Amino acid sequence: MFPAPIEKSSRTAQITYQSMLPLALLLWLAPLLAVALFSVRPDTDFTIGNYWGIPSSWEMISNYSQVFNSSMPKYILNSFFITIPTVIGAVSLSAMAGFALGIYKFRFNLLIFFLFIAGNFVPFQILMVPVRDLTLDMGLYNTKTGLVLFHIAFQTGFCTLFMRNFIKALPFELIEAARVEGVAEWRIFWFVVLPLMKPALAALAVLIFTFIWNDYFWAVVLTQGEAAQPVTAGITSFNAQFRAMYHLMSAGSLIAALPPVAMFFLMQKHFIAGLTLGAVK
Repeated sequence: MFPAPIEKSSRTAQITYQSMLPLALLLWLAPLLAVALFSVRPDTDFTIGNYWGIPSSWEMISNYSQVFNSSMPKYILNSFFITIPTVIGAVSLSAMAGFALGIYKFRFNLLIFFLFIAGNFVPFQILMVPVRDLTLDMGLYNTKTGLVLFHIAFQTGFCTLFMRNFIKALPFELIEAARVEGVAEWRIFWFVVLPLMKPALAALAVLIFTFIWNDYFWAVVLTQGEAAQPVTAGITSFNAQFRAMYHLMSAGSLIAALPPVAMFFLMQKHFIAGLTLGAVK
C-alpha cells in the first residue's frame, strides 16, 4: 500500500533517484535563480538581448539601491499594514467560530459549517465586480482598511474549517471537567482550548500570512497608487510607458519574498507541529 523506502530499493533505483533529485531541485529553483540573475544585470543587457548570458556588469548594489530609493519601502509597509491585521482578524474569528461549531451541538450546526466550506469553492474572479462596487459604496475603495476587511471575510471560511476540525479532535473530557468545576464558557475557551490550539494557530498564521502577502489579484482590483497598494502590486510601478524595467522588478520581487520566508523559518517548528498533530495516534 505504501511505497518502499529508497534504501530498500535496488542499487539501480537508488542511483537513478540520487541523480534525478538534484535535477528536479534545479528545475524547481530555475525561476527563482533566473529572477536573482536578472536582479544583478544592468539595464543595457535587456536592450541588447543578453537575457541568459553572463551579465555585462554586476549591478547588484546599484539595482537594489534604486529599489530602496523608490516607493518600494512604502509598498512593503502597506503590505505589513494589510497582512498583519488580516492574520489577526481571520485567525481570531475562526478560532471562536471553530470553538462554537466544534464544541456545541445545536440545530443547523452542520449547515452553518457547510456554508463556511462552500465559500471556499466560489471562484474569487466572479466576485471582482460586486466586491469592487461594494467597496466604492462604502467608501473603502483604495484603502488599506477595505482590503483588510475583504481578506478577513474571504479567509475566515478556510480558517474556520481548519480550526473546527482541530478543536473537534481535542478530548471532550477536558471541556466536561471544566464545566463540572463551574468554569464559564468563555474561560473554557480562553484557558483550556486556546492553549491547546497553539500549534494550529501558528500553522494557520503562517499560511494566511503567505496567502495575503502574495495576493496580487485583489491588490490590483481594490487599490491603486502607493497610498494603499501592497508590494505585489507596487512592483509593477517599475514599468515605464514603453518598456519594463526587469532588473528593478526582479530585485523588488526578491525583497518582497523575504518576509514570508522569514515568517516560515521563525515559525517552522510550530508550523510543522500544527500540520502533523493528530497524524499519528
